[in-house]
Amino acid sequence: MKLLPTEIRDVVLVEPAVFGDDRGWFYESFNEARFHAELATLGLPAPRAFVQDNHSCSKRGVLRGLHYQLPPHAQGKLVRVVRGSAWDVAVDIRRGSPTFGRWVGAELTEANKRMLWIPEGFAHGFVALEDDTHFLYKTTDVYARDCERSIRWDDTELGIAWPSLGSSPLLAPKDAAAPAFAAADLFGG
Repeated sequence: MKLLPTEIRDVVLVEPAVFGDDRGWFYESFNEARFHAELATLGLPAPRAFVQDNHSCSKRGVLRGLHYQLPPHAQGKLVRVVRGSAWDVAVDIRRGSPTFGRWVGAELTEANKRMLWIPEGFAHGFVALEDDTHFLYKTTDVYARDCERSIRWDDTELGIAWPSLGSSPLLAPKDAAAPAFAAADLFGG
């Protein structure tokens, strides 16, 4: 497992070691001790234990996000695509952070097997680039409806460079009605 820094120090790409031969391939998708050691190498803290796994399936053009949970049920997320491909985005929503309001994105695919570590204090979203895209993520806290929040995916203040899909993304009603970044409940007030 190798962790690759992104433009936001706390968000990292995780590249697993994949072993393949004429039979197929194998990789360890998660190893807590190795993950924590690699984070420490980058000077980053270990997350709380993962307590929930989620799995979604989306058709091409479905955009989910930008979602997060406030304390006391803030969630860190380790996300990956096991079928298809997605453009994945993390937005720093920690007031007072040097990267507050900035975003990073990465393409996660069945082929590249990369994961993205998104710590607590970040909003998260993705758009499926193919039909039948399966997205898996581990979270450091359980889903808590009263702590759930969202930010509008196309907020001009954030300026996220979503890939062009040739049409408007398919959104859940709650994502279409999400507040702008400036009006959202964020971390630190």
